[in-house]
Amino acid sequence: MKINLFIPTLNAGKTWHQTLERLAEQTIQFHRKIIVDSGSTDGTLKDPLVGDFEVISIDKRDFDHGGTRQMAVEAYPDADIYLFMTQDAIPANEHTVSRLIQAFVADPELGMAYGRQLPHLNAKTLESHARLFNYPEATEIRGLADAPKYGIKTISCSNSFAAYRKEAFEQAGGFPRGLILGEDVYIAGKMLLKGWKMAYVGEAEVHHSHDYTVKEEFKRYFDIGVFHAESSWIFDHFGRAESRGAQYAKSEISYAMRKNPLTVPKSVASLFAKWLGYKLGLKHKGLSVDQKRKLSMHARFWHSTE
Repeated sequence: MKINLFIPTLNAGKTWHQTLERLAEQTIQFHRKIIVDSGSTDGTLKDPLVGDFEVISIDKRDFDHGGTRQMAVEAYPDADIYLFMTQDAIPANEHTVSRLIQAFVADPELGMAYGRQLPHLNAKTLESHARLFNYPEATEIRGLADAPKYGIKTISCSNSFAAYRKEAFEQAGGFPRGLILGEDVYIAGKMLLKGWKMAYVGEAEVHHSHDYTVKEEFKRYFDIGVFHAESSWIFDHFGRAESRGAQYAKSEISYAMRKNPLTVPKSVASLFAKWLGYKLGLKHKGLSVDQKRKLSMHARFWHSTE
């Protein structure tokens, strides 16, 4: 199988070299390695290991979560598998990518697969819980028939470490343009509706986590609400997100009380912020563009809607 690796970058920071080192150590051979850079000013493109990549440079103002990735695929379509990672997803070992790709070899009906995200080694309590809850050890294969069992979790995934079979990718229409985020969930849903399956591969691991503030969690979940409001077909086929959110809240508070009771106040505040942000995002059409910019983590997105 030919595998093209795509990584969007913008000021990749201190962990970037480690990401590149771990990718260079992978046991699998990449057909092409492509960086799509949105105007980095911190030396991201000057790392010596970037020399192994082909680079597409765009203006930061032109970045679009789905559209930019789709543009990259259209520029380099010559592969059987398109692997997408983010600049801060660090492979846990040299077998990370091969274990993800093996899922496609084992099952020709598999349209996409995503791997397990472990907390960074210095991750805080709530940051760690988010990864442990959403990315367990056990591998799962999910299809449209599993929607009654899993609900919206059926199409849970993450473009921080996800791969797509070219045939399924094209049948699903590729990544959509004009979404505030969620292009990975969007295409996962479209693939399943076309009859493909998707896999969560617990043995394929990267280190990737975020220590968001309460304000940042609000803004992030506002954007998730916007995405769901603009992609209501997801609710029609896979159910709503509220029950999954309730399970997460119970799990996080329990985890915080066991591991670090001092984080419980932040947990409660963060969970409320997520709930409120999500609800407002679902109702975003009743807000002005200026209000949306203030509430959104991706404020620049709203310039394109005027």
